[in-house]
Amino acid sequence: MKKQSGFTLIELVVVMVILGILAAVALPKFVDLSGDAREASLKGALGAVNSAMAITHGAALVKGATGATATVSAEGTNIDMVYGYPAATATGIQVAAGISTNDYTVTPGTGSITVDVIGAPTPANCRITYTEATSATVAATATAVTTGC
Repeated sequence: MKKQSGFTLIELVVVMVILGILAAVALPKFVDLSGDAREASLKGALGAVNSAMAITHGAALVKGATGATATVSAEGTNIDMVYGYPAATATGIQVAAGISTNDYTVTPGTGSITVDVIGAPTPANCRITYTEATSATVAATATAVTTGC
């Protein structure tokens, strides 16, 4: 009598069914992670912007650099300031917060700067908007929209 080696058709079908069930359970867990990662990245950048605002504002107060224009030094880097807060420029809040153009799209405006996460389906829905101070009594603000990351 001849010995058979290998798997039977039923064994192969059972393994395929088990793999299909595992794939159906595991796949949804991985599908939406990129959006969560972009949102987390944006929230991290917002935290960096808020920290940079607070630290440089404190440095400006100590230095007495709360006028319409000034410069403070943080970690050996000069940061352009407007009324005691970082300016909405590449040499202001972008440097102070350490926002890299490798990870974000930075778009300067007049008195504001927007930071979008690269790869967001709708950049306007995954964005930080930093608005510089407009006077000694109106502080800078940073807001985030994370509804479409």
